[in-house]
Amino acid sequence: MGWGEASVLLFGGLVALMALGLPVAFAFLAINIVGAAIYLGGEAGLIQFTRNAVQSVTAFALTPIPFFVLMGEVLFQSGVAMKAIDAFALLIRRVPGRLSVIAIVAGTVFSAISGSTIATTALLGTLMVPTMLARGYHPSMAMGPIIGIGGVDMLIPPSALTVLLGSLAGISISGLLVGGIVPGLMMSAMFLGYILLRCYLNPALAPVENLEAVPGFWERWRPFFTYVLPLLLIFSLVVWVMSAGWATPTEAAAIGAAGTILAAMLYRSLTVDNLMKALIGTVAISGTILFIIMGATTFSQVLSFSGVVNSIVGLIAQQGLSTMTVLVGMIVILIFLGCFVDQVSMMLITLPFFMPLVAKLNIDPIWFGVMFLICMQLGLLHPPFGLLLFTMKGVAPPHITMNQIYIAALPYVGFAFLVLFMILFFPPIATWLPRLLGS
Repeated sequence: MGWGEASVLLFGGLVALMALGLPVAFAFLAINIVGAAIYLGGEAGLIQFTRNAVQSVTAFALTPIPFFVLMGEVLFQSGVAMKAIDAFALLIRRVPGRLSVIAIVAGTVFSAISGSTIATTALLGTLMVPTMLARGYHPSMAMGPIIGIGGVDMLIPPSALTVLLGSLAGISISGLLVGGIVPGLMMSAMFLGYILLRCYLNPALAPVENLEAVPGFWERWRPFFTYVLPLLLIFSLVVWVMSAGWATPTEAAAIGAAGTILAAMLYRSLTVDNLMKALIGTVAISGTILFIIMGATTFSQVLSFSGVVNSIVGLIAQQGLSTMTVLVGMIVILIFLGCFVDQVSMMLITLPFFMPLVAKLNIDPIWFGVMFLICMQLGLLHPPFGLLLFTMKGVAPPHITMNQIYIAALPYVGFAFLVLFMILFFPPIATWLPRLLGS
């Protein structure tokens, strides 16, 4: 069987199973069994498939994932996140679109301590969208900032998907985690500028609130020093020990998880009940990710043995295309896939082909990895099937329509595209900080 027939069998079968509604993990599992039997040598191939599955989920590089997820779960289940939002509400007073600004600032801080984009969007959406709508905020100004900042969570460490991408693509996990910080902060700054400008030019989008008298200096700043600064210190500690080479990403993630749990205990917010909820949530999310990884390793091996990867990479290399042309082509493919499939599926489908091209063209893997992350972020944000759009629909009041959510997300999709193109044409945005810190 030639590589063309093999690609039709493997990818056609995968698309067909996913189109039938089979979960991604089970679709890859089924295709892997067929592929292992055909291309890895019958019964011996199935035995190898089992070995691959065991080795893939016991890889040390993947252990940061549950720790990063646990950080966010503890933060949200213990109620510390809500106290941080209240702290920002005391500090941010007379600005256009005040509640939208609070959502961006709070979401950026949560991004630095939570490994889950969905959790950030769900929390801010549940707490803030009904309040903003009740105070006369336009639906786009109420929902758009929360959807946009939820996507930034993928770029600013800790991020479970960043760890997964680094592991599957063979990119330095610490370098990839650090590389997303500057682009993530750039997006947050752009979102803030957009909100302030829009609400200044059109105050009707976010009516001015009648706030209580401004409290004294210490009364305003005490909640920040109590509930926000410790979270930022935990984030700084995680990045510092990892970048300095004092700890592996796994050890840094463990330090972050321990610090988050300790902080919740000191706040007297951690009970046995909400700790169990955090642990159960961590197991559910991490288990799903690791189960999908089981299929990724064998799928890549089957593609390699079938000749599909080498043939396609060789075919592209023979065209004499420039590095920039190939990069743009990969970005277009990722953005197209993001319209229809989830982020893990994007990685599993494309990385077996993209990473050989990255190596062949001598592309900086961290530069490419950060752009890959932004493309996955775009998949979370843009219509019609962005996961954060449906997350917002789930927590928004019943009268909010999907069309209103799509419209609210569009400006933030535009800013994500802008940052993506800036990194494409000016790579140091993504690479200078990892090089500075030696990641």
